[in-house]
Amino acid sequence: MEQKIGKRIQEQRKKKGYTQEQLAEILDISPNHLSALERGVYGVKLEKLIQIINALGCTADDLLQDVIHSGRQYQASLLSQQLSTLSPEEQRRIMDVVATMIRSAKEK
Repeated sequence: MEQKIGKRIQEQRKKKGYTQEQLAEILDISPNHLSALERGVYGVKLEKLIQIINALGCTADDLLQDVIHSGRQYQASLLSQQLSTLSPEEQRRIMDVVATMIRSAKEK
């Protein structure tokens, strides 16, 4: 679990364009401490996790999506991520298929 959260922190940090040193300074921790968090050497305390979320401008879902499986919301998030990798035309086709399947399921 720690490795998954750490990987997500690293991904969000890079997405924001921060170096480890920059984010560590914002969080008031050492770069070595941040490196250990990103590698999953140990877990992130809730208070520090909230600071990280605020510093990176992301959501808890962004960091915990591989850790907390909250049923429909998690599945919708996965579907959204997969759709975002496709072209707009491919997304429309898939959404049309899904809409047809939902209508069919409701008729049964």
